Amino acid sequence: MAKLFEGIKIKDMELKNRIVMPPMCMYSSDEHGHAKEFHYIHYGTRAIGGVGLIILEATGVEGRGRISGRDLGIWDDSHIEGLAKIVNICKEYGAKVGIQLGHAGRKCEVEGEEIIAPSPIAFSERYKVPIEMTKKDIEDVIHSFREGARRANEAGFDVIEIHAAHGYLINQFLSPLTNKRTDEYGGSLENRARFLKEIVEEVRKVWPEKKPIIVRVSAEDYVDEGNHPEDLAEILNLVKDKGVDIVNVSSGAVVATRIKVYPGYQIKFAEIIRQRTQLPVIAGGLISQPEMAEEILSNGRADLVYIGRELLRNPYWPLGAAKRLNHDIDWPVQYERAKL
Repeated sequence: MAKLFEGIKIKDMELKNRIVMPPMCMYSSDEHGHAKEFHYIHYGTRAIGGVGLIILEATGVEGRGRISGRDLGIWDDSHIEGLAKIVNICKEYGAKVGIQLGHAGRKCEVEGEEIIAPSPIAFSERYKVPIEMTKKDIEDVIHSFREGARRANEAGFDVIEIHAAHGYLINQFLSPLTNKRTDEYGGSLENRARFLKEIVEEVRKVWPEKKPIIVRVSAEDYVDEGNHPEDLAEILNLVKDKGVDIVNVSSGAVVATRIKVYPGYQIKFAEIIRQRTQLPVIAGGLISQPEMAEEILSNGRADLVYIGRELLRNPYWPLGAAKRLNHDIDWPVQYERAKL
């Protein structure tokens, strides 16, 4: 049996294979963050195509937490209905469904929104200088993550992912490049991890214990003075007992710097985090070939593999991957006549 098509169970979430569609912004909501017809077709198609776990794009826990004005939102109960429809469509075709709860912090580009960050440092000349968060701001955002998790549960999601990567708000607290605070949320690694730790604690109060929580991290800042995989492993070890079940390993984007990318460029980071935290990890980064995904899993470098751009190009990638790996899987009954 191909490892890529071997099932895996984490808490009560049982996946039919190890293929994960990671969060990818679609910039297709209405101006108030509600799902539209595009989302039902987009995500439903990947479920029909055989993806084991679909994680929805970064979804704002606050209006000012969106990356763009066309991002999905989960800051209001009115968002639940559209999100629940996406969940129901995907589950009908055999996929489990997660949602990434995010806050852009200083990388929010929504016109008219006040942008906040741990420290008043702009991402680049193109961005506004953010307002340094007060203790009240911190409390409000933590509460927003909790409420987002409550709504996600009401919408029927199987798993939530807390977005602590790619230079967005939680990542801004974690990295010494962007967090220059002198209070209990800045300075030492333990202090910089406090914001994430408190978010996980609050989320776990409303997210059922039987359902897993993923944390997505940028394991490498690509700057000497920034975070590296060993730092993220230490941060995760400080936080994991509060309710972290899976780590989704990515890298970069907390500051503007050049990154040498190639297929599998982030896999070593995932290996280090897996070894040092003993948590299941999702690994990826420009993976397009089934054989490469199979190697990562079979050699114990990760527990699941995310396929991003390739699933945008080919929603039915899992069906072809099974053929390439000489593994027989059921095709959607409507497409059986075309089975390879």
